[in-house]
Order: sequence, then structure tokens, then C-alpha cells
Amino acid sequence: MPKTPLRKRFSAATRLFRETWGTDISSARARRRAWWDFQLMDHAFLRRWWSNSAEIAPGVWRSNQPSPQRIARYARAGIRSVLNLRGPGRHSHYLFEKEACEAAGITLVDRRLYAAELPSRDELLALFQAFDAIEKPFVMHCKSGADRSGFGAALYLIDTGTPVSEARRQLHWKHLHFKRDATGILDFFLESYAAAQAQSGTSLRDWIARDYDPEALTRAYRAGRTAR
Repeated sequence: MPKTPLRKRFSAATRLFRETWGTDISSARARRRAWWDFQLMDHAFLRRWWSNSAEIAPGVWRSNQPSPQRIARYARAGIRSVLNLRGPGRHSHYLFEKEACEAAGITLVDRRLYAAELPSRDELLALFQAFDAIEKPFVMHCKSGADRSGFGAALYLIDTGTPVSEARRQLHWKHLHFKRDATGILDFFLESYAAAQAQSGTSLRDWIARDYDPEALTRAYRAGRTAR
């Protein structure tokens, strides 16, 4: 859907706000501005009492974006690593998270997934490398804990032997994931892999390394949505 002039102005204003308020925590004044950016533009105020968290396997948790205070609680609870599925960045949420993890002695690992589009083959293989190397207990998170966290959780479970039919429940409305939105492309990825596995028995990693084509899957998904 094309943006209206009002939406374009709002988007431009939002980008300007984030560029001037959320990219520096090196001074008291900058920290205050970044804190407001974190609270308002990244919606941290909504996550103050809501973590959207769940333990998906022994020592493996999923959640939404943690605050510095929550990261400190993670450390006290024995969490050793945080897997950030939003990727590294220069905005307030990442700056505060990186600082808090360093202060708490927690290893921060950055990988990038997307809520409404498929990752590249290299991005997925890098995620599996992180799964292999990360120290447990660990928490994986995105912004709201709905789509990217659910997808990452499903991939982790499938990779460690959980049937796709069970792992795909990580993409569920109880975590605020809705299949009928654009984020349904993540469900389509799992459905496509399940079909390939049923036909050939291929593992998830082998399917991604040899057969996964994000562009072709995206076209098929969009064609299916248009036909409905």
C-alpha cells in the first residue's frame, strides 16, 4: 500500500527524531534523549511489565527486547548469553543492551532476522553457527517477541530434533504472531520445509544450504495471498 503524504511526513519525522535522539549515550544529555527514544520510539514503556517470554528448551528462552534492568536480572538468574535477533545497530535499544550486557558479564550475540520477509541463506547459516557456539542458558529476542523470536525459536527446536508440527507452535497468537498478516511468510517458510522433509527426509540445515531460495518462496507466498 503506497504511503499517503501524511504518512510520509510522519515517517520522515520519525527518522529524523531517531537520528537526532537515539544514537548516542556518551553524555548525560545524550543518554536522556536516548532514553526517551527507547521508551517512545522503540516502545520500551510497553515492555516494562511484559516480557513475552517462554522457555522453549532447557536453558533456552525467547522474549521481547529486554531493558537494561531486565538484563541485570538475567545475570542474577544465571543467564550467560543474549542472542539479539534484531541485528547490531546504533539506536538506543542496541546501545543500552550492549552496555547492560557488558556490565552484567553477559555475552551479546547479534544476528538478524525479519518479521515480514525471509532471511538470506547466509543469514540463516550464521544463525545456526550462533546456536552451535552460544553459551547456555541464553535468551533470544527481537523487539516484541512475536515474530522473529518465534521464528528463531522454531528453527532452534527443529534443528535440535523437534518435529516441525510442534516447533511451528512458536509462531502463535499467544505471543502476538498472526499468520494472516505479512508475517505469515515465516509460517510459509516452515510449511515449505515440512513439505521438503516429508518428501526427502532432508535436515533443515541441508535444505537451507542446498535448496532454500528466499526469492522463489517469497514469490510463491505472495501469489498465494493474492489468490485468496
